[in-house]
Amino acid sequence: MSAGATRPPTVIRGGRVLDPSRGFDETADVLIEDGRIAAIDKPGLIQAEAADVIDAAGKIVAPGLIDMHVHLREPGYEYKETIASGCMSAVVGGVTSVACMANTNPVNDSGAVTSFIRERAATAGLANVFPIGAVSLGLQGEKLAEFGEMFEAGIVAVSDDGFSIMNSHLMRCALEYAKLFAIPVIVHEEDNCLCANGVVNEGVTAIQLGLPGMPAAGESAMVARDIELARATRGRLHIAHLSVAESLEMVRRAKDEGLNVTAEVSPHHLMLDERAVIGYNTNAKMKPPLRTAKDVAALREGLADGTIDTIATDHAPHHRDEKTVQFDAAAFGIVGLETLLPLCLELVQRGELKLERMIEALTVAPARNLNIDRGTLAIGAVADVVVFDPRKSWTLRATELASKSHNTPFDGWDLQGKVTHTLVGGRQVWEDES
Repeated sequence: MSAGATRPPTVIRGGRVLDPSRGFDETADVLIEDGRIAAIDKPGLIQAEAADVIDAAGKIVAPGLIDMHVHLREPGYEYKETIASGCMSAVVGGVTSVACMANTNPVNDSGAVTSFIRERAATAGLANVFPIGAVSLGLQGEKLAEFGEMFEAGIVAVSDDGFSIMNSHLMRCALEYAKLFAIPVIVHEEDNCLCANGVVNEGVTAIQLGLPGMPAAGESAMVARDIELARATRGRLHIAHLSVAESLEMVRRAKDEGLNVTAEVSPHHLMLDERAVIGYNTNAKMKPPLRTAKDVAALREGLADGTIDTIATDHAPHHRDEKTVQFDAAAFGIVGLETLLPLCLELVQRGELKLERMIEALTVAPARNLNIDRGTLAIGAVADVVVFDPRKSWTLRATELASKSHNTPFDGWDLQGKVTHTLVGGRQVWEDES
C-alpha cells in the first residue's frame, strides 16, 4: 500500500459481539475504518464498499486480549524469545497488547532501553508492546530507577518482576514516586528468607519428591506488608500472579477498605496444582509454585467474584537446555500466550466462570490497571479485535507454538476454543487456516 493510502474498510459479520467495557453482548456486524471501530449494528445493516469481510458466524468477537505480564527477553536473551517472536505468539493467541517485564539484559531501568523495546516492537508490526520499567537499578533492590526518564520513553508501570523487593523503605519510596506518574507498582510477592532455596510448594508433594519447598506464608507475608505500605502511601499496588488463598483474602479486605490494590492470576495457577510436578516435571516448575487444590479453588472463586481483577500469563520462555536438567537446576516459568484463551474457556465450559467476566479480566481490567486506551470496542476506539471459535477442538503441540520456546506443561492437552482472526489497529495480523 502506498504512503498516505488508507486501508479499505473491514466488516466482521454475524458474530456474537461481546464488549464488557460497554455491557454489549449481541449478534452484530462490526465496521472498521482507518484503524478504528466505525460502527456496530444488527447483521446486514452495515454496507461498506470494497470491504474486507470476515465471516464470524458462530464465533465470538471481542476486544483484543491484553496480557499485562509477559517476558519478551529482548534485549539480551534472544535465544529464548525475541520481541518479534513473542509478539507473533501473542497474536496467534488473540493477544493484541502485551506489557513486557524489565528483566532483560541490559535491564529496562533507563529510557534508552525502553525506547529500544518500543522501536523493535514497531518494527515487528504485530502486537502492541507496552514496556514495564524496573523499580530498582539493575533489579538489585537497592536504589530506585529513574521512573520519570522511563515514563517519558513510554513505560506504563514499574516492577522488579521475579525479584521481590525485600527493602521495605525502597518499596514505600517506589509507591510514592510512582504516584507522580499515575502508574502502578507491580510486585512479585516472595519473602526470600522464608522461601530460601525452595523450588516447589511446601507440602506433601515436596516431601514425596525430596525437594525444598516454598511456604504459602512466603507470599502472604509480603502481600500483607505491601498492602500496609499501599495504605500508608495511597499508592497504586498491583500484585502479580496470586497463588495462595491467604493472599486472596488480604486483597479482598484491602478492596473492601477502598485501597488502590489490584491483583492478577495466571492460567496455570487456575488449572494446575502442586501434583503437576510429580515425576520431576520441570515444565511445571514456576514461581510462585503451583499450590494446593484448595488454593486453586479459592483463586477460581476470587476471579469469578472480581476480587482478582485480571488474568495474565507470566509468559516466560526458556530454552530447552534450561528445562532438560535436574529439577533443582531447571529455570522457573512456562510459555502462556497461545494457551491463554483456551485454558480460560475451560473454566467457562465448566460453569466456574462467566464468559463475560473472563473477557473483562482479559481486556477491560488490564487496560484499566495500566491506564492504556485499549480493551474496548467503543465507537472511535482503536480497532484491536479478536475473533475466536469457542467450540473448536484442537490438541496443543508444544513444538508447533509460534514462540521460540516450548516450555509448557500443557503439551498434548486437548483444548477447546481457538482464535481465528486477530486484528491490531484494524489490520489483520493473524488468521487461523487450520
